[in-house]
Order: sequence, then C-alpha cells, then structure tokens
Amino acid sequence: MAKTRLMISLIAIAVLTLIPNLAGAIAELPEVGKPAPEFRLKSEDGKEVSLKDYRGKWIVLYFYPKDFTSGCTIQAKNFQRDLASYEKVNAVILGVSVDTVDSHKSFCAKEGLAFKLLSDTEAKVSSDYGSVREYNGNKLSARNTFIIDPQGKVVKVFPGVKVDKHSEEVLAALAELQKK
Repeated sequence: MAKTRLMISLIAIAVLTLIPNLAGAIAELPEVGKPAPEFRLKSEDGKEVSLKDYRGKWIVLYFYPKDFTSGCTIQAKNFQRDLASYEKVNAVILGVSVDTVDSHKSFCAKEGLAFKLLSDTEAKVSSDYGSVREYNGNKLSARNTFIIDPQGKVVKVFPGVKVDKHSEEVLAALAELQKK
C-alpha cells in the first residue's frame, strides 16, 4: 500500500511538473526544413526588428515566459555569458516574451544583456511559433527555442527547454548544423 501511494505521488509530481509546458507542447511548432514564420516586433530599445533583418546570419530565437523570473534570468544570463561564442559562429540571439518594451529595457539593464529582447504583447508571434501558453488566465510565451539558418529556414527545434545547460546545447547544435 505504501509503495502504491508513493508511486501515485511520484506520478502526480511528474504530471504537475509537465503542466506548465503542456500548452506550449500542444500548439503546433514550426517544422524543421520549413521557412520560419516572419515577424516584426519592437525590441527593448523601441526599434522594430524583423526576421528578415538577420538574413545571412544564424538566428537563435528563444521564447521565454517572463522578465525578472528566476528561470528566465538564468537562461538570459547564460546566453549573455556565451554571446562571444555565438558571434564567432555568425549567430544572433533574439529573445521573445509577452512583456512590454519597457520591461525588456529594464531587464536588459539590470542583467547586462547585450542581445535583443522582443516584445510580443499580443502573443501573436509566440502563437505563430507554437510557443504560447495560458497561466492564471494570461498568455505567456512557452519556453521553446528555434535555430533558423541564414536562408530563413527552421533547422532545429528545442521544445520545453530546461534553462541550466540550454545555451551549451544550442552552441553544440549550431556547431553540428554548420558542419553540414
């Protein structure tokens, strides 16, 4: 009986752990090999940024739930820590969340981020990338990452990202993709 209760508890914990990522997993992610959905969003400096602005470069497009939260801060700081490595392989990092331009500006200033954070307050781009979820009645971006090649095609998808080693995973994937 105790083993059964323990097993039920472990299953319940596993399910509850997955629920925050479930909505992002249900939405349709862009297919590898297909053109990345185009977008135009404002960045932390208030300027419009388009996917087309980065043709000829590798793009790491990452979606995250909320500025100033622990997981999102770790993820952003790890990308910042590795920024020189991304630049060496002709890659740019673009972060997207439903936060405002002002929130992104404050987050970049507080954490010393030197890459673009894009404001998707209507969650349209997050939806286009299968990366929107509901939380307490609000839409948030789900934690997914996409590598887009210099021609604008999705070449790698990381659904339901775990933040701790994610930047290293992305750099390793870029190295593999660039060998082809």
